Amino acid sequence: MEQAPAQASDAERLHGEFKTPGGKLTAVDLGVQAGRLAGVSVNGDFFLEPDEALLDINAALEGLPADTAPGELAAAITQRLDPSAVLFGFSPEAIATAVRRALGRASSFADHQWEIIPPTPLPTAMHVAMDEVLTRDVGAGTRNPTLRFWEWQVPSVVIGSFQSMRNEVDPGGADRHGVTVVRRISGGGAMFMEHGNAITYSIYVPQSLVDGMSFADSYPFLDAWVMEALQKLGIQAWYQPLNDIATEVGKIGGAAQKRLANGGMLHHVTMSYDIDADKMLEVLRIGREKMSDKGTKSAKKRVDPLRRQTGLAREEIIGVMMDTFRERYGAVEGSLSADDLRRAEDLVEHKFGTEEWLYRVP
Repeated sequence: MEQAPAQASDAERLHGEFKTPGGKLTAVDLGVQAGRLAGVSVNGDFFLEPDEALLDINAALEGLPADTAPGELAAAITQRLDPSAVLFGFSPEAIATAVRRALGRASSFADHQWEIIPPTPLPTAMHVAMDEVLTRDVGAGTRNPTLRFWEWQVPSVVIGSFQSMRNEVDPGGADRHGVTVVRRISGGGAMFMEHGNAITYSIYVPQSLVDGMSFADSYPFLDAWVMEALQKLGIQAWYQPLNDIATEVGKIGGAAQKRLANGGMLHHVTMSYDIDADKMLEVLRIGREKMSDKGTKSAKKRVDPLRRQTGLAREEIIGVMMDTFRERYGAVEGSLSADDLRRAEDLVEHKFGTEEWLYRVP
């Protein structure tokens, strides 16, 4: 007869939780004996059929090395479950994240002291350079995880790290409207911004915060506070996979990410407040393939600005966003130091302000 797994004492029991964005809470209680998971108990307010599948999930984790990678934890659960099992409101990946949090290998928002840097005017090249500076600092553990709002000085296009300059930007239109073009370190699509027409923010986090999550899951997870803020403003928004933020009347923004080798992670979002669609179409070359993929014939219809949906000033919307983040995560106000600015200026000189970087994909 199979014996029940040995239970660690209450003092040795570890507890981890993870709430799936838009889903349910997954909790895991476990011990570690001789470097392996012991007495694993997965629980939460999720739905699971059949009931016996919970025993299979626990058994799949029992005895695994405590340093098992998150993907391997999820794979072990999937392999053990009968294909007919139904998990609603959670997933093997959610369980893996809860396990890693119990072991102290993954973190939650509550594990960190957060800072907010209010909108700060900078040249566009300085903004993308500052993203690299602060992401590296958070990865190195020399800075708290931080939310930073951008402020624009000149009309700008920021293209994704892997985009072709010639395919994305019309040089005649850019020159005609005095548009500065820079390339950022994250992937994704081009952003067109003028002073006061967009809301852009960057979040700098340790990768432990998204440990075990897929790229697709990490986007809504990191922006759950944004959805709450938009709801306060009367907007029901959601993520349109992979990285678009949408409402029932149209797209309002897009996100991009970059993970650095030192453990830092950049997640940033641009949302349209009052975009000049005619000017945008003269500056950006928005291809037919992208239009057909989004199910629309007009680029003007792709983005529905926040001004039209809320009737509020841009500053009021940013205020609600900052208040929501502050209330939700206990954030305190931060700032850019003279050293931050100096290092960003150096990056502009040697990287972001160079033709080599801007045209690295011609």
